[in-house]
Amino acid sequence: GMFAQLEVLEARAHREAVEQEKKEQREEKLALLESRVRELRLRRDELRDKVDLQEKGGLGKEGMGSDPALPSARNVLEWRIRSLKGLLQVFHLTGISGKLGKGRMSLTLSTAHGGSHLDSFHLEFLTRPELRIRRHSIPSFIPLEQLSRKFLPRDLRGFLDQLSQHLNAFAGRRFQAEQLQEHFSDWIVGTLQGNSLCNLLVFKYNIPGNNRNFPFRARLLYQDPCRSLPTEVVVSCS
Repeated sequence: GMFAQLEVLEARAHREAVEQEKKEQREEKLALLESRVRELRLRRDELRDKVDLQEKGGLGKEGMGSDPALPSARNVLEWRIRSLKGLLQVFHLTGISGKLGKGRMSLTLSTAHGGSHLDSFHLEFLTRPELRIRRHSIPSFIPLEQLSRKFLPRDLRGFLDQLSQHLNAFAGRRFQAEQLQEHFSDWIVGTLQGNSLCNLLVFKYNIPGNNRNFPFRARLLYQDPCRSLPTEVVVSCS
């Protein structure tokens, strides 16, 4: 009745307030991370310029001494290791954790939606002679190979950023479908129909009236693979 609807509205308002607070905290943390990433990028670019000068012969011309301002091969290797460790620390605050071993690196990508922790996915990279994926637990419908060709081995951050968006959106869509069926099972007729990527969702539901039920059919389409909200919704009533 009326009181039940008021309780539902009150609970919804409370959830929205909690989600808004968590969103503001995430945005603040993200701003700090972006600042740190910019600093790392500037440092990386400076060292990369020095390495380029070295490879062009700045250190190997006959009859000329080496420039002490340019890094040695050992310093370049140590810088790369420090950069990877720095990235791992930054990624840890964004739901990505990992460890660096001899010639390899392991990462865990955690997904969440609305403050709820969902699934975790794993990647193992070989770091020599260049960064490449050795094995993983990413679902087959996530475009992992396409992202690898686009970003790796040069842009690990860009690769993980795009991959995290795909995984979080997929996990969020699946989580919302599960919550819909769990909390509104009295209204839903039958079971929800969808695909493995959860970018298409079809279900039937009833809205009770005074004398009869009104049968509705909803079709939700998610055309953006990096979002957990539908881009097209069609509702029909027979």
